[in-house]
Amino acid sequence: MSDPRVGFISLGCPKALVDSEQIITRLRTEGYQVSPTYQDADLVVVNTCGFIDAAVEESLDSIGEALAENGKVIVTGCLGARAEEIRERHPKVLSITGAHATEEVVSAVHKHLPPAHNPYMDLVPPQGIKLTPDHYAYLKISEGCNHRCTFCIIPSMRGDLVSRPIDDVLLEAEHLANAGVKELLVVSQDTSAYGLDLKYQSRDWKGQLINTRFYDLAKALGDLDIWVRMHYVYPYPHVDNVIPLMAEGKVLPYLDIPFQHANSRILKLMKRPAAAENNLERIQAWRAVCPDITLRSTFIVGFPGETEQEFEELLQFLTEAQMDRVGCFAYSAVKGAVANNLPDLATNNYLFSIQVNSILEKEQPTLARHFH
Repeated sequence: MSDPRVGFISLGCPKALVDSEQIITRLRTEGYQVSPTYQDADLVVVNTCGFIDAAVEESLDSIGEALAENGKVIVTGCLGARAEEIRERHPKVLSITGAHATEEVVSAVHKHLPPAHNPYMDLVPPQGIKLTPDHYAYLKISEGCNHRCTFCIIPSMRGDLVSRPIDDVLLEAEHLANAGVKELLVVSQDTSAYGLDLKYQSRDWKGQLINTRFYDLAKALGDLDIWVRMHYVYPYPHVDNVIPLMAEGKVLPYLDIPFQHANSRILKLMKRPAAAENNLERIQAWRAVCPDITLRSTFIVGFPGETEQEFEELLQFLTEAQMDRVGCFAYSAVKGAVANNLPDLATNNYLFSIQVNSILEKEQPTLARHFH
């Protein structure tokens, strides 16, 4: 397999020229060749200038020439800040970034012209080093969390939500699928909030704009024709939109959704998102759309201030919900958790957890489902 070849047009000032040098240096270290002609290039990068009107026209003309002569064009540089203007003139460009965007340009090149992999020379395969068995892999789509659940200290350690751009996630998923992975386990601290911090921005993925959003990600991953399993899904209303994808076989009919409790007062004390949702009705609605859906959840018992009546409400919820996999944990007064300052810190939470697990053994049916 021959090395991929990139053509390069660099316009504008010396600062832009340095940006071009940095991009070309990165590409050369990854095995790309630089082509001096449109005909020999697999793709062309145009580093634009937008300082004055004449420079803008020169940049737009250069983009048009590259499209006409080669057909695959990535645009970067100062004019990239006016992306709508570029797309209005040249809607077929593959990607547009602003100035000083080496990482974004290299990522765009990777997406539209993957680097050649030489198993005899490359120390790391395209999918990276994985510590899981070959047939499955974890796909982390974001880091951190915007919520401040009173029993949790993760935001203090990992910070607020930081979502990966959706094209970056899909490129990794594609590499994993090409490497033979059969199942992707989508993970984060809050999977259903994916893209919120990025304002659900649109990104180019193989010539189509796709939103950085939970539903759009699930749909795009479903096109890879491998199993996709969603973990750490908070019960926001928009989660309902993903259930039809499960019914269609696009993603596995499986949700790992930590409800944590059933009583509204306790959920508010926990500061859980979507605390006001009627989760029992939603579970029934999900099953109406996708009868084969498998639900996994976790619950905390002995939360500070929890009454016996509220505990019984949780048990009743578990009996009616008939979820497929449930874990029950006694409240742990982890250092730094706000809930530790609430009154009536329970001392019998361990007994509560034993009782819940006993109820689960009696009430939860034995399942013979395809996906667990």
